[in-house]
Amino acid sequence: MGITAMSLNRVTYLFKEGLRGVFSHGFRSFASVTVIAACLIIMGSFGLVAVNVDNLIGNMEEDSQILAFVDESLSDSDALSIEGAIRSIRNVRDVQFISREEAMENYKNTYGDSTVFENLDASVFRNRYVIRLNDITLMRDTAATVDAVNGVAEVNAPVSIAEGFIAVRNVVSVITAILIVILLVVSVFMMSIKLATFTRRDEIAVMKMVGASNSFIRTPFVVEGLILGLLGSGIAFLLQWVVYNFIAQKISVSIAASLIQVMPFSLLMTPLLIVFLAIGILVGAFGGAMAIRNYLKV
Repeated sequence: MGITAMSLNRVTYLFKEGLRGVFSHGFRSFASVTVIAACLIIMGSFGLVAVNVDNLIGNMEEDSQILAFVDESLSDSDALSIEGAIRSIRNVRDVQFISREEAMENYKNTYGDSTVFENLDASVFRNRYVIRLNDITLMRDTAATVDAVNGVAEVNAPVSIAEGFIAVRNVVSVITAILIVILLVVSVFMMSIKLATFTRRDEIAVMKMVGASNSFIRTPFVVEGLILGLLGSGIAFLLQWVVYNFIAQKISVSIAASLIQVMPFSLLMTPLLIVFLAIGILVGAFGGAMAIRNYLKV
């Protein structure tokens, strides 16, 4: 019981000291929390963009199609015979043959019943294959391979659109990685400056002289850093929530809504909160440990 009580008192003392440090220099604490929150919002924004672009590309892989038009000189049976060659191409997930008649019916259904189409003949359409891919990053190569199949006259593939989204994803991913490194360094640096309270150097020196261990002296600073880091990450998460929903709402009522589907924040909030809290804890703890490393050399 005695040891437990002493341990509890020790923990309580260290926590109170850390909490006291938060309020002892209010402006510095405010600045630290603001810097951490700002850095997390910037990182989170680019991260959320990257996640949405990845999701968009995933949806494109589900929905994107390559149309391979069959040479008009081939009969229906000959047109059907090249399906195996197309299906055997690497990266082809699914192949569907569309006859002239089916293409005409699809055209009518798309544009509605009209007297304009009453005398429309199926011969004006071409037999075709609808091809779905496993990986749209390989769309250009796959389309070229399909085009080389004997009996295929023409291939239509949204290569430029797919490559555009892929380029955006790659750029955003690189920028996000660079920003994470830079902003983490900035956050830790700012945190260590705030916590490295020059006026407490004498107090630290006295504690060292009376035999206090480095871990005992360091812990209040680490606790202080953890509190500031958690405050910053919590504020950043709430602001990110508001900003994300605001932008998502604006996109949903714009003309871009037909092309861009923004993921609901409810699907992202849990992993985002975990990441923000983890970064806040990391920055706070590391910043607190760095803050007094020179003062411990007494």
